[in-house]
Amino acid sequence: MAQLQINTTQNVNINFTAASVGERLLAYLVDWVIKIAYIIVTYQIVFNLLKVEELVFGMDRWSQAAIYVSFYLPVIFYSLIFETLLDGQTPGKRVLKIKVVKIDGYQASLADFVVRWFFRIIDLNIASGIVALIAIVTSKKNQRLGDITAGTAVIALKNNVNISHTILEDLKDNYTPSYPNVIKLSDNDARIIKDTFTTAKASKDYPTLIKLRNKLIEVVDIKDVKQKTDIEFIDVILKDYNYYTQNM
Repeated sequence: MAQLQINTTQNVNINFTAASVGERLLAYLVDWVIKIAYIIVTYQIVFNLLKVEELVFGMDRWSQAAIYVSFYLPVIFYSLIFETLLDGQTPGKRVLKIKVVKIDGYQASLADFVVRWFFRIIDLNIASGIVALIAIVTSKKNQRLGDITAGTAVIALKNNVNISHTILEDLKDNYTPSYPNVIKLSDNDARIIKDTFTTAKASKDYPTLIKLRNKLIEVVDIKDVKQKTDIEFIDVILKDYNYYTQNM
C-alpha cells in the first residue's frame, strides 16, 4: 500500500497509509446503495403519496424539471454535504474507515471539498470512473484528479496500532530513571520525539539522531549525559518520561 507522509504546520511528520483502490471502490458502492435507497423512498413519497405530478401538471416544462430536480439535489450534492459535515467522510467512507485529508497538514476546508466534488464530473462520470481509476493507480499517493487539484488524499484510518505506535514504553519493575527533568516535556513532545527517533533509527539517519539528542539536552536541561550513544540516550529519555508520568 502507498504510504503518505503529512508534514503538519508544526513541522511534525505523520505517516499514513493511503486508502487502496478496493477500499475506495467499496466506499463508493456503499454510498450508491444509500443514494438509490433515497431515490426509491423519495419517489414513493413524492410521486405516489403526495401526487406531485398532479400539482405540476399545468406548469411549463422548465418549472416541472426544476421541481423534480430539487427532490434529487441531496443525491447530486451527496459527497459534498457529507464530507463537509463528517470532516472528510461520507457514510461509505466511514464504514470502510477511510477519510479525506489535506496533504499539507491543514484540515480540509469547504473549498477543498467543493473542488473534489466538482472534479467528480471528470473522475467518476466520464467513462464510468475509468479516469479516476487510472489516476488513483498511477498516482504515488493514490489520488484521483479531484484530490490532486484540491491538494487532498484519502487515507486509511484502521492502521494496526500497538505499543510501538504510542508514547508508551515497556518498563521493568526495577527500572531506575536517570533524568527527573523529563517532566518538562508534554505528551505531545514525547510523541514527536518517539516518532522522530523511531524513523531515524530505522533508516540509520544519524544526523537527525544527533540533532534530536542535542535538542533534548537543551530542553530538558541535562548537565551530565550518562549514556554513550545517541540511541541509548534518547531511549532512556523516553523510558524516564514514561516512568515519571505513570507514577505521578
